[in-house]
Amino acid sequence: MFYRETGQYKTDYAADMALFPIRQDRIGIALILIIAFVVIPLTMSSFTLSAVMIPVLIFSLAAIGLNLLTGYTGLISLGTAGFMGVGAYACYKFTTWFPGVNIIVLILASGFVAAAVGAVFGLPSLRIKGFYLTVATLAAQFFLSWCFVRLPWLVNYNISNAIEVPTRTILDIPVTGPNATPVTRYLVVLSIVVFMTWIASNLVRGRIGRSWMAVRDMDIAAELIGIRLYRTKLLAFAVSSYYCGVAGALMVFLWLGAAEADSFNINQSFIILFMVIIGGLGSLIGSFFGAIFIWGLPILLRSAPEFFGVSIAAATVEHIQYMVVGALIIFFLIVEPHGLARLWQIAKQKLRMWPFPY
Repeated sequence: MFYRETGQYKTDYAADMALFPIRQDRIGIALILIIAFVVIPLTMSSFTLSAVMIPVLIFSLAAIGLNLLTGYTGLISLGTAGFMGVGAYACYKFTTWFPGVNIIVLILASGFVAAAVGAVFGLPSLRIKGFYLTVATLAAQFFLSWCFVRLPWLVNYNISNAIEVPTRTILDIPVTGPNATPVTRYLVVLSIVVFMTWIASNLVRGRIGRSWMAVRDMDIAAELIGIRLYRTKLLAFAVSSYYCGVAGALMVFLWLGAAEADSFNINQSFIILFMVIIGGLGSLIGSFFGAIFIWGLPILLRSAPEFFGVSIAAATVEHIQYMVVGALIIFFLIVEPHGLARLWQIAKQKLRMWPFPY
């Protein structure tokens, strides 16, 4: 088969520890990026970009943030949507205070506010874990949701009590607001997601990521070998919340165009958790798989019957989606806890061993 590393010799440690050590993987990633940056904007409709591609990328980034905390560090959180809301409201305040600053800089800066809030709510992880930590993060979700509703200062005392996205341009090209085209918004979101995914991949493969995984596997043993649990756990909460905060800012400014407090409710936190479970805990590519599956499932359920001339009500599609997702979560937790990412890894390994797959 063509998928072989035979003859691809590594002459130094850096080459052996490269992000994509196999040449075919590097070629595949290059093709995917070319398709994402060139083919999709040129071929897909504005509706597909706005309704499918942009939300999939944003939820993938939020799932990566939760995966860094839950999949790599073993700390369960149900406050993901709350931290996304912190990033969105922080970005809105930044646009008010710094109207002349590049909107991408403000979106990335809003993640630091979410990181600070996440570190504060991550303090209970220093004393509790498991079910009790889950309840603590759930309390953070409800507290942040209450703040979004009850603090009109966050929305500059707007009567609508909603975030109203202003128009911002880069090189005289509208990026946010009603005049921004779906292609422009898609390319900006894609660039940020690719960059932050690259940062996350280097984090989890380095000293910080190894510390997170050591805490996940056995925190007592990790402490015995010199890993500082307090700093490691708080760093995991901060980095995870940063990613979620940036995802929340992207969701409001480059997808929805406006948002109310209900956009960051507990249901959103559960949806992102389902993406991580189905996609694969402890896997960055699994975050993309989970987001594609969860967001694409209702589209598939709605389109497939229409292809055969059968019409299904939207409420029925929603109920079927809940049943399918629930069944798949139970299936993956029992049969394959590492989700779709593990199935992808097994398929790649079989290709490498073909025609003698184990």
